[in-house]
Amino acid sequence: MGKRMLVTYFSATGTTRGVAERLAHAIGADLKEIVPAQPYTAADINWRDAASRSSVEHAHRDMRPALAEPIDVKPYDVVSVGYPLWWETAPRVVRTFLESAEWSGRTIVTFATSGSSTRGADGTQLHDSASAAHWVAGRRIAASESEGRLANWVDGLSL
Repeated sequence: MGKRMLVTYFSATGTTRGVAERLAHAIGADLKEIVPAQPYTAADINWRDAASRSSVEHAHRDMRPALAEPIDVKPYDVVSVGYPLWWETAPRVVRTFLESAEWSGRTIVTFATSGSSTRGADGTQLHDSASAAHWVAGRRIAASESEGRLANWVDGLSL
């Protein structure tokens, strides 16, 4: 029997959503969006504004924005977690998701979108939010990455 796979993602602008949709299709995985209870606006993600929501969340590492609804990972063996890189790490709402699920016996692999940065894409900084999981290092994925290349990437992982 093959492993049950889920692709989860948080996307404020749609870039990560597009990658997640292609990834899920390429590997035959289910797809679920990490939806914050309070959606992010363009003003919220203006990293040049120290008072913007994303800037405040970044400055306060203990912040955990609420989810609109939980995501049940119990039926899955492997969960991919996608996010945009904000200050070379995942947005805080991704930690909310990780900390709200039961990860024992599951594998997590991350993927991140960014125009330039690669630091933070491997997910290492998130391990403490789901310490019971088996972590496989992820990577930055270009917004235009093809389904074929995404499938090859996952095939090359030891899942």
